[in-house]
Amino acid sequence: MMRYATAALLLLALSIIAVAEARDNFLKLPSEIADFFHPKERSDAGGDSVGTRWAVLIAGSNGYWNYRHQADVCHAYQILKRGGLKDENIVVFMYDDIAYNEENPRPGVIINSPHGDDVYQGVPKDYTGDDVHAKNFLAAILGDKTAITGGSGKVVDSGPNDHIFIYYTDHGGPGVLGTPSGPYLYADDLNEVLKKKHASGTYKSLVFYLEACESGSIFEGLLPEDLNIYATTASNAEESSWGTYCPGEYPSPPPEYETCLGDLYSVAWMEDSEIHNLHTETLKQQYHLVKKRTSSSNSAYGSHVMQYGDLKLSFEDLFLYMGTNPANDNYTFVDENSLRPSSKAVNQRDADLLHFWDKFRKAPEGSARKVEAQKQVVEAMSHRMHIDNSVKLIGKLLFGIEKGSEILNSVRPAGHPLADDWDCLKSLVRTFETYCGSLSQYGMKHMRSIANICNAGIKKDQMAEAAAQACVSLPSNSWSSLHRGFSA
Repeated sequence: MMRYATAALLLLALSIIAVAEARDNFLKLPSEIADFFHPKERSDAGGDSVGTRWAVLIAGSNGYWNYRHQADVCHAYQILKRGGLKDENIVVFMYDDIAYNEENPRPGVIINSPHGDDVYQGVPKDYTGDDVHAKNFLAAILGDKTAITGGSGKVVDSGPNDHIFIYYTDHGGPGVLGTPSGPYLYADDLNEVLKKKHASGTYKSLVFYLEACESGSIFEGLLPEDLNIYATTASNAEESSWGTYCPGEYPSPPPEYETCLGDLYSVAWMEDSEIHNLHTETLKQQYHLVKKRTSSSNSAYGSHVMQYGDLKLSFEDLFLYMGTNPANDNYTFVDENSLRPSSKAVNQRDADLLHFWDKFRKAPEGSARKVEAQKQVVEAMSHRMHIDNSVKLIGKLLFGIEKGSEILNSVRPAGHPLADDWDCLKSLVRTFETYCGSLSQYGMKHMRSIANICNAGIKKDQMAEAAAQACVSLPSNSWSSLHRGFSA
């Protein structure tokens, strides 16, 4: 009798499996029944039949006033490492001038939140200093070791079943992302590399998290929906992103810190990842929680987190890209973000001024430190005024007093890329900087104006003539292209 009951249960199980797997037009073998009732765990970080997880993490800035970008990247590394990714599959780009900077009150330690642990310990130094530039970053994504210069030589040597996570944190502007060395990363070049990576057939899916001002413009009208790529950005194509855990905020950094510890969007996705079981939280669920935390009912700050590309991928679990901390395996997802926004945040472009001012305020009267901080404030403000006034005057010289401002400030409808001709944009940026000096991390905000000049049909020689009239001398302060080099 027991034998007949067992046979009946076996037939019932086979029938259930046949219905569930009807699309595959075959019956599971009895040996596979256990897998039906108790599915196998998905891939580990080292890879199995469903592929390997890869990650590229890049902080595109340097300077202690940009502490938060390298802190973000180091924190992201710790999350991925706890999630099970191996160092051989994580490529890290960071200038590495923060941990042992003379301004750092805790030498050799980097924190990403007021009460956070050290996130610097153990981070791979794949590409540091002048090796952190756009060409190396793009070559690493493509897995092209021959195009790499310097660094560890590590690249994303992925296969067709692999999952790739890319996280970029830095200053940005319309259509452009900052790098500490060499020309900036332009949106057309990044998207062409993503298309090339897709054409090579060397990944199953790719997720891109991007922290920068106007970061939506990097993918707006440029990232196709059929590349198996899902991207989220800290802001839309027209607005700034924000620093957080800054002096004067609540919560504020420890009193000895004179700089922002993190970025609002970045801290939001990382702190969310640390309190959930990533086996069960999807990309879409995290997107909505990060969006809620990053935007603010207070119109004085906050940005609109956006998503681009193949939105169907957003239903996948974060586990596929980040792994998960085993300590969180029993956590259940709560559709309400327990991590509340800060009382206020700092515009990314003003975080350097905040650092210089806090440094000046705290320095003893008559000290060399106070004099240095005062000089930094004055140079930064002078540079900003010079860049703003130069761009405005060039617009008036090219289009007239009345039309100049209108053309420079026009914004294309959603879904349209920033520029019609990206080579023109790069050429006019180079021309501007030849006569007027580097745009720098602040001046990237004017990329839309220069793109609009291109879109209006202005050629290089016309731009050169206007720039020469607008800028009678080339500034030589620390923000100048004489020191930094050109942005294009």
